[in-house]
Amino acid sequence: MAKRKIILLPKSSRILSELGGNIKIARLRRKLSSEQVSERANISRPTLTEIEKGAPTVSIGLYFSVLHVLGLEKDFLLLAKDDVLGRKLQDAKINTQRRAPKRMSDE
Repeated sequence: MAKRKIILLPKSSRILSELGGNIKIARLRRKLSSEQVSERANISRPTLTEIEKGAPTVSIGLYFSVLHVLGLEKDFLLLAKDDVLGRKLQDAKINTQRRAPKRMSDE
């Protein structure tokens, strides 16, 4: 089965790339080899390389496994923590219907 090509907006690609770079820097600061981290995270070295590049095809669970090995799993809780838009919508008390209205029959 061939891998699907995941298309991201340029800004999203840059963010993932930066995340991968941050993971690589964290590994190097801890003086851990890619072999050590991949073994502890129970992934292959090529997968770790893809994570450090910020590949969108790698599952979020594998990103989390590597963060856990590096002791950075709590950083995962910071994702989407401050939902500014959601809070503004909540504060504005914009009501949304739970379901679409019934369609009128053409009689």
